[in-house]
Amino acid sequence: MSRSPKYSIIIPVYNRPDELRELLECLLHQTYKDFEVVIVEDGSSIRADEVVRKFHPYLLISYFFKANGGQGFARNHGFERAKGSYFILFDSDALIEPDYMERVDHRLSTAYLDFYGGPDTDHPSFSNIQKAISYSMTSVFTTGGIRGKTNNLGGAFHPRSFNMGLSREVWEKTGGFLTSRMGEDIIFSIRALELGFKSALLPEAFIYHKRRTGFIPFFKQLRFFGRARINIARYYPKELKLVHTFPMLFTIGLAGLPLYFILNTNLGFLALASYLLYLSLIFVDARRQTGSWAVAGLSVQAALVQLTGYGIGFIKEGWKRIWEKRSHRETGATIEYPS
Repeated sequence: MSRSPKYSIIIPVYNRPDELRELLECLLHQTYKDFEVVIVEDGSSIRADEVVRKFHPYLLISYFFKANGGQGFARNHGFERAKGSYFILFDSDALIEPDYMERVDHRLSTAYLDFYGGPDTDHPSFSNIQKAISYSMTSVFTTGGIRGKTNNLGGAFHPRSFNMGLSREVWEKTGGFLTSRMGEDIIFSIRALELGFKSALLPEAFIYHKRRTGFIPFFKQLRFFGRARINIARYYPKELKLVHTFPMLFTIGLAGLPLYFILNTNLGFLALASYLLYLSLIFVDARRQTGSWAVAGLSVQAALVQLTGYGIGFIKEGWKRIWEKRSHRETGATIEYPS
């Protein structure tokens, strides 16, 4: 009887066979080999089974197809079928360096963690829009710089499921993801912390995260993120921080610019100047970080898309929550999934 692998890498996939192929290529070239790969196809109409089949001779890999239910439940499906003692989660649009698994194993062997999260960044091969989106999602000017930091606004670190590791015990004690989308990874992390498990950021366990390739899908994604923040508050009201309202205030203020000019011309110019200064700071910082004028210009657009998308989603779901029955707010009853 063969020994079970130490790690199980679980990847939910939905209509992304080409991106999955690139991630599997990265796994094929890992310097550390004691792992299996578990692919869970979440009701895709464009299936990845042929892609997976090509890697069978080279990777310990399994493929499962299930009805569409969202990525959280797809990960649970993978947990139930994984053989390793430690699980690693990737989104299918991730790329990793050849020594990713080696670095994770070294860290867990020297300073064990019940669960961890790794940061994300952009790859040199990414398009300028992808680089701009990556900048916007990690910039201090748009997210407060809290993504990929060692704590969560002064609290314990909440790993995100696009790049997360957890022990089998964490899965068994938590039961996996309680919801399939709408902040499912943060809800999971909070539950694990409540049970006494320890988490941390592993800066060395970074991935290249493709995210969205255009501003329209990016807007839709961020609108959903805004709704997800309200959904997290259904389960954990104290997790809704003042900083989370910034995109909402930004969006309301931007939409109100014409009104400011109608009420008071000086007020209108002051508000407009404030927005232009803010966007100029983003442009200068993006140029400094990326070294590209083109990416800097696109980063301003990405920031506008990110903040307004998040703000609109936050307002929409927040308004919905205000009128919910108390029992609904306490249980987080109805969970919706994006199309």
